[in-house]
Amino acid sequence: MLLVDRAAQWVRAWKPAVPGIHEVFHARFVDHAYPSHTHDAWTVFTVDEGAIAYDLERRHRGVAGSKVTLLPPHVVHDGRPAGAAGYRKRVLYIGTEVLGEHLIGPAVDGPDVLDPSIVRGFRSLHRALGSPDDSLEAEAIFTAVAAGLGRQLGEGREGDGFGPPSASIAEEFRDLLDARLFVGITLAEAGRILEVSPAHLLRSFRSRFGIPPHRYLVGRRIDEARRRLLEGQGLARVASDVGFHDQAHFTKHFKRHVGTTPARFARAQPVA
Repeated sequence: MLLVDRAAQWVRAWKPAVPGIHEVFHARFVDHAYPSHTHDAWTVFTVDEGAIAYDLERRHRGVAGSKVTLLPPHVVHDGRPAGAAGYRKRVLYIGTEVLGEHLIGPAVDGPDVLDPSIVRGFRSLHRALGSPDDSLEAEAIFTAVAAGLGRQLGEGREGDGFGPPSASIAEEFRDLLDARLFVGITLAEAGRILEVSPAHLLRSFRSRFGIPPHRYLVGRRIDEARRRLLEGQGLARVASDVGFHDQAHFTKHFKRHVGTTPARFARAQPVA
C-alpha cells in the first residue's frame, strides 16, 4: 500500500516585477481538487512531479512530463491529482495583453506545448522569477517564451521583434540602461520610450553587443561595486547602492564576475 504524507502539501505565490505576469504560483498537492472555474488571465503551467487530470470545456485532459500547458481565459476548467501520490506544479498567470484572446480557440483544441526550447525556457523563467535582482533576466526570458507560445498557437508574430536588428536601437537601449544603472528599467518601459517591442529590443541588443541586456546591466553594477569596495565602503551599503536587493544575490553575481566574494575582494592587499 502506498503511504502518502498529506501534510507535505504546500503553496507559494507572489507577484513578480515583470509586466504581463499577474502571479507566480508553485504548489504541491496530494488530494486537493479544484472545482470548475475560470480566470481572466491565461493559466500556463508545467508539472514537475506526478500528474494532473482536468477537464477543459468538457474535454477530458491530463498533464505529466516535459510539457507546458495553457488553460485559456474565460474557459471553464477544473483539476485534480491523477494518482495517489499527487503532483507538484509551477504556474504563471499571464495577462491577455501578452497572449491575446484570439488565441483561446487554438489553446482549447491543443493546450499542450511539447517544444523542448519552450519547456526549458519556461523552467528557466521560474528560476529567474525567484529573485527581484533577476527581474530583467526574467523579463527577457518571458518575452522569448511568450513569443514561442504565441507561435505554437498559430500567431505569426511578423513585425514583433522578428525584423532585422537595429544597432541604433541597441545603443539607445544601452544608454537607458546606463542612465538607470542602479534603479533598473523594464523591457516594457524601454520599449515604450524607444517605440519598439521588447522582442525587438532583445534581438537588437544581443546582435550589437553579443550579450543580453541583463548580463550587461549586472556587469556594469559589479564594476561599480568593485570601485566602491576598494574605496572602503561597507559590503551591505555597496550591495544596496548599486542595485542589488540582498547580500546573497550580490555575492553570487560578484563571485561569478570576479572569481571571489566581495568580502575577500575588499580585504585583498597587494603583495609587498
